[in-house]
Amino acid sequence: MATQGTGQADPYGTIATPAEPEWLSRRPADARTGESRLRGYESKLVGLAAVVIFLAVWQGIGVIRAVWPEGVVIGPFTYVAPTQLFLPTPVEIAQAFGTYARDPKFGRDILTSGQELSFGYLLAAFTAIPLGLLMGWYSRVRYALDPFVTFLYATPRIVLLPLLIIWFGIGVESKVAVVFLGAFFAMVINTTAGVRNLDANLIKVARSFGASDIQLFRTVALPGSVPFILTGLRLGIGHALTGVVVGEAIAAQFGVGQMMFVAGATFQSSKVFAGLVLIAGAGMLMTFTLQWLERRFEAWRPRPN
Repeated sequence: MATQGTGQADPYGTIATPAEPEWLSRRPADARTGESRLRGYESKLVGLAAVVIFLAVWQGIGVIRAVWPEGVVIGPFTYVAPTQLFLPTPVEIAQAFGTYARDPKFGRDILTSGQELSFGYLLAAFTAIPLGLLMGWYSRVRYALDPFVTFLYATPRIVLLPLLIIWFGIGVESKVAVVFLGAFFAMVINTTAGVRNLDANLIKVARSFGASDIQLFRTVALPGSVPFILTGLRLGIGHALTGVVVGEAIAAQFGVGQMMFVAGATFQSSKVFAGLVLIAGAGMLMTFTLQWLERRFEAWRPRPN
């Protein structure tokens, strides 16, 4: 005889188990959510504190330089703070940045560098990802193109810059080409690796259900390689930014890299650091955007068994 109550009945209809209160069933999930949020806040606070401490110590070097220009004696050692020419303080860099921001050339430099970076990076992404998927999926395509990819990847892009200037001139086009070549190979190599590292069992199961090559490519290869594609996009950011700065430093009329080169040649280290802040800020913005995309595609990331 089954007992009555509000609990869950036994599968055999003999024993009734008490129902779990709703507040109790929600508590573990809520606790886990709260803990993850706390860890997220903690990581941000620790990172912010580290940055603040670093800037404070850096600024302290300037204080030592101003108060004790001849150096500070600590035991048997004498510490002499670096000069402003060698290492400007954060305040001096901020002042140089403010002066540069008021320069009429500032807007043109930002626009030029932004165009070179965005056009070259997007062009690399829209060509490298499809090519990497094809190289990873079709072995004959990989065999045919791998020697060229390996050769150009091993060649420093700065060596190709004189040729690019001859072909495209000293305008935006040559820098777009440098950015493209810098970012392209990191993207195509990672995309190819993503397709080649697919779980063979998934492909076998899909084929056993009669999936065509196009269906396999769309439902297995592309989702499985997304984490590798995003990694290639992140690695391409650094190469793209390097291409912008190097290309503008060698041959350009406008751009943040050109400004940094001129400032370095005239011993304006504060202005060089100001340009460095702009370049690093662009890289961080692009990296945070890709990290957001990685979180959106986290479910597609392969996990160990």
